[in-house]
Formats: sequence, structure tokens, C-alpha cells
Amino acid sequence: MTLSYVSLAVAIVLGIAGQIVLKSGAAGAASLTAQLFSPLTWGGLVIYGFAAIAYVVALNKIPVSIAFPSVAASYAIVAVLAHLLWNEPLGWPQWAGIALIGAGIVLIHHA
Repeated sequence: MTLSYVSLAVAIVLGIAGQIVLKSGAAGAASLTAQLFSPLTWGGLVIYGFAAIAYVVALNKIPVSIAFPSVAASYAIVAVLAHLLWNEPLGWPQWAGIALIGAGIVLIHHA
């Protein structure tokens, strides 16, 4: 079971990394075509591929009803990182959403 939870954590971290790399490719692109052919875009997609593999390993022992909601932790982390990296909004609505996501994850893991 430990390997499954480590795999889930790896999937979440890689998903976060993939999202940040994809956003980096989008932020520096002059057009959609430039974004699609950016090495950052392709790198982000490759990272997402590895995240998917780690997630499949996690699903071997963790019920999807627990694993998939756990991935929501990445939404909260990405919101904070986007604020730090690109000065994206992080006001009370985002913090409230992050708190709700955290509460949901805690509830699911204690149910």
C-alpha cells in the first residue's frame, strides 16, 4: 500500500510540474502555433504522461474514490505557485477555495 501512496504523491507532484511547465510555455509564446511547438509545451505534456503512469500505479491499491479527489491538492498548490511565479490573483476567493479543497481531501482520507 505504501508504494501506491508514494505513486499517488509522485503523480500529484508531476501533475503540478507539468502544469507549471505548460503555463511557462504559454506565457512566453507569441501565438498559438508558437505555443504548440514550444519545447516547454512538449515538456509539460511529457511530464503529464509520467504523472499518468504514476497515477495508474497508485490505482492498483487505492480506490479511485480516494485517489482522484486527492489530486485536487494540485489545484491548490498550482494556484499558490501561479501567484508567486506570474503574480496571478490569490485573494480571499482563491484562499476560500483552497481551504475547501483541503477540507475535502481530509474528509475523504478519514472516511
